[in-house]
Amino acid sequence: MKPWLILLVAAAFEVGWAVGLKYTHGFTRWWPSVGTGFAMVASMYLLAVAARELPIGTAYAVWTGLGAAGTALLGMMLLGETISVARIVCLLLIVSGVAGLKLTQA
Repeated sequence: MKPWLILLVAAAFEVGWAVGLKYTHGFTRWWPSVGTGFAMVASMYLLAVAARELPIGTAYAVWTGLGAAGTALLGMMLLGETISVARIVCLLLIVSGVAGLKLTQA
């Protein structure tokens, strides 16, 4: 269970750096850039740690899937991106796929 928790934290940092990119204004703002850089390094490091025990295909798919879904969700909540039923359904499909990978992982 521990590598899965590490992977969830890695995905959270993935969301953090992806959303953080918007606040860096092309890496021209110091503190948002530092935070985004830290989140990038932490995310990749934790993915590598989780991949010690999880298959890399599963770990990477979960990391990118949760990162993409979380980023899209925060984009809608924080950045005024379009919210629609179709977008929510698509995000649920991504999360369902991630859950399926976890449930079928041997």
